[in-house]
Amino acid sequence: MTWLLIVFLPVMGGILAYRRAGFPVWAAVGFLWLVLFGAAAGWPTTATVTVLVLYAVAVGVFLIRPLRRALVSAPIFRAFRGALPSMSQTEKDALEAGSVWWEGELFAGKPDWAKLLAYPWPTLTAEERAFLDNETSELCRLTDDWAATQRQDLSPEVWQYIRERGFLGMIIPKEYGGKGFSAFAHSQVITKLSTRSSAPAVTVMVPNSLGPAELLLHYGTPEQKAHFLPRLAAGVDIPAFALTSPWAGSDAASIPDSGVVCKGPWQGREVLGMRVTFDKRYITLAPVCTVFGLAFRLYDPDNLLGADADLGITCALVPAEHPGVDIGRRHLPLNAVWMNGPVRGRDVFMPLDFIIGGPQMAGQGWRMLMECLAAGRSISLPGSNTGMQKMTARAVGAYARVRHQFKTAIGRFEGVEEALTRIGANTYLSDAARIMTAGAIDLGEKPSVVSAIVKYHVTERARQTVNDGMDVIGGKGICLGPQNFLGRAYQQVPIGITVEGANILTRSLILFGQGAIRCHPYVLDEMHAAQKGDLAAFDRAFWGHVGYTLSSAVRALVMGLTGSNFVAVPQQVAPETRRYYQQLTRFSAAFAFLADISMGTMGGALKRKEKLSARLGDILSLMYLASATLRRFEAEGRQAMDAPLMHWAIWDCMFRAQNAFEGVIANFPNRFFAAVLRRLVVFPLGRPYVVPSDALGHEVAKLLIEPSPTRDRLTADVYLPDDLDEPGGALEAALAATIAAEPVEAKLKDARRQGRFDPGLGVGGGVDAVWRRALEAGVISDAEFALVERRNVLRDKVIRVDDFPYDFGLREALAEVGPNDSRPLHAVA
Repeated sequence: MTWLLIVFLPVMGGILAYRRAGFPVWAAVGFLWLVLFGAAAGWPTTATVTVLVLYAVAVGVFLIRPLRRALVSAPIFRAFRGALPSMSQTEKDALEAGSVWWEGELFAGKPDWAKLLAYPWPTLTAEERAFLDNETSELCRLTDDWAATQRQDLSPEVWQYIRERGFLGMIIPKEYGGKGFSAFAHSQVITKLSTRSSAPAVTVMVPNSLGPAELLLHYGTPEQKAHFLPRLAAGVDIPAFALTSPWAGSDAASIPDSGVVCKGPWQGREVLGMRVTFDKRYITLAPVCTVFGLAFRLYDPDNLLGADADLGITCALVPAEHPGVDIGRRHLPLNAVWMNGPVRGRDVFMPLDFIIGGPQMAGQGWRMLMECLAAGRSISLPGSNTGMQKMTARAVGAYARVRHQFKTAIGRFEGVEEALTRIGANTYLSDAARIMTAGAIDLGEKPSVVSAIVKYHVTERARQTVNDGMDVIGGKGICLGPQNFLGRAYQQVPIGITVEGANILTRSLILFGQGAIRCHPYVLDEMHAAQKGDLAAFDRAFWGHVGYTLSSAVRALVMGLTGSNFVAVPQQVAPETRRYYQQLTRFSAAFAFLADISMGTMGGALKRKEKLSARLGDILSLMYLASATLRRFEAEGRQAMDAPLMHWAIWDCMFRAQNAFEGVIANFPNRFFAAVLRRLVVFPLGRPYVVPSDALGHEVAKLLIEPSPTRDRLTADVYLPDDLDEPGGALEAALAATIAAEPVEAKLKDARRQGRFDPGLGVGGGVDAVWRRALEAGVISDAEFALVERRNVLRDKVIRVDDFPYDFGLREALAEVGPNDSRPLHAVA
């Protein structure tokens, strides 16, 4: 019996760790265990007493807080402060900006799934839905992407429509003349526009994202709001925001653009202002803007505003026609139509009233930008890149059913199915992440880590989706022209990878680097305590951290050994998803322990271990994407036909997360901890996930190549023109005609196989002559012939590739050549 208790108590200790019991409970269990162990081992009484006294002294050090602080925590505190790298104010602002949302639950190792399920799934108001169905659809109809590409600008009609119908003021409250739309409505509009063309999408996206309106709403003075917001809402002003410089791209905090506080002339009198020199590039809407936000570092060497000489990064709002401002010529980002270009100025004098929020906000610009970026980055690129994926899924799926090779629709070849599967599942997952994250913004969150997650992963999956789409449509995709529905997206997909935080650096520096500090329940408190020299606060945070780490390790081990089969899951989840919640809980606990061990063993050096940091960020990100996918499946009523999309997306996330775990462990500098992590915590019974099955992929691919409610839900709000001369309209009609004609094709094949019809091999007439002969032979009826003939016409329209005069583009160039231009013709071209 004693030995049973001896075995039972460590197990009980594990359970206590699993439940994060307090130290006094742990101490009592340890005391009881020592007593029983001593009795079972036959220790003399004096030995038992001695061990218990020593144990009591050790425990007393930890239980008596003043003693613990002085003898244990103080040395650790000094070492921690010494190892803590110094941080600039901009780094502190970046770390502390925004809020922590669902990603905090995943990082903490014990996600509360009931909380996730309780988050409201975003919906549109009647007004927002009407705007999406009417004004947004009309803007799509007015936009001719090919014509705009040749013109390198949207038409005047489109520009006027954008300005007059309030597209530039969707986030501006109604009291200032704006639409007052939700973040979700903003995201929906951007998504739909992106299914048509990047030009109107980006033109509308930027003013409603990280720009003057967002900054003014949160930080502007009453006078600035009253003047600028109505003008922005009405489209009188077109805004831009100038942040990136040639010398500071991803490292935007190191911008060299600077201003000096001084006195100067303004509107006929001398005022206190600043003389600013700046050189910005990649500024969207700069060539057509009437006002732009400007980020620069402000200095006050004469202490005209206070005691600090270096005030920090500051944001000002500058009219484009302000004296000294040079709006440069435009860039052509991969031949995109939307306006983008440089903004420059040297020793431009501006009154202090130009500072957003007034003089008191001088030096607060970086925090302002980081907080606003958390919202804007959650909407703009996730929306535009999801729209691109929806269009790809709809159009490529239809094309794969219409286009035949080897007498079979190409969508039925397993190699093509593989690409279609990724297209469908990635679109489903990206849309789920986009919607859930936009909903977080509407709940009042500014999730800085989540915004980086969705920006990175949605743009990367869009790149995969568009690449897969190009592989499926083949030669159709590589010849540009008005009938090419995917070529322009393929050209421009790298833009989303690059802007608003280059993806390589977002993955390797931000996802875990920022997430580890913001999402961890104790690290930020430890850092704050160290920076303030507060030993008592550090003592509380540090020992809470120790208990948290032990708890995560035990929980991960127990769940790993039991296959996570006993993890509690809310009863309301779909039965087919229950195991995913359990496995995600297990992965979350393992991640929490792995993150702690990584930070504890490598400390500040982890920041330089970018590959390890990137893989840790991958795990956190993939758990978030899986969570969003599960939430979507529940929110949409557990649609049985949609289940293959959900299952494939979740399996893909879990398999990738599993590989990321392995990537961290395999490259962990401390090999002892690597072995412990692999064998005892993360994979005690082996790796549970393999690649999604081919059978599941087949089910996903089928959903893309035939009409169904699932296909409509997957591609909801894709702009579908009625005009058959439009590639989108032709594809929809051709898909319907192809499906209608398939029984006739089967009938003809049966007739040939049974010897009732000779197709007349070797007789001319083209690929479709056989149908006329079948009609004449009585194999098919007039009605059936009409079905096939319509299919053939639409098929030919869909697979057609544009062609142009051999001197296309040359004649346009010649029109700009004067009579005395002596350049050779090829140079002009």
